[in-house]
Amino acid sequence: MTVCRGVRGAVPVMSNTESDILAAAERLLSELISRNGIISDDIASAIFTTSPDLNAEYPAIAARKFGWSNVALLCGHEMDVPHGMQSCLRILIHWNTDKSSEDIVHVYLDETRSLRPDLYVEEQ
Repeated sequence: MTVCRGVRGAVPVMSNTESDILAAAERLLSELISRNGIISDDIASAIFTTSPDLNAEYPAIAARKFGWSNVALLCGHEMDVPHGMQSCLRILIHWNTDKSSEDIVHVYLDETRSLRPDLYVEEQ
């Protein structure tokens, strides 16, 4: 039975530049897609957030390079919590899939593993 599942991930961004934000978004999207077998026709929508210090580019632009031309995309900032991680990009994909919630692979790269150490899976 196909249901809509959330697939989460985070990645650090080297600096507040267009190229670094897009490179980080592409890296995280690549991992989310490959580890879960996601195809664009099955994506309902995706939300991209950055820490408040990142504003040089919309990270969702990177998704268009993966053929997500008809996917609803939204960008925003995470809450500015005093102890929150800076220079961090997060993605939440709403994905129509037959996989169970236990079979979804959430991807937290590099130091963002500390955000969800319970979900950390080694990079392939």
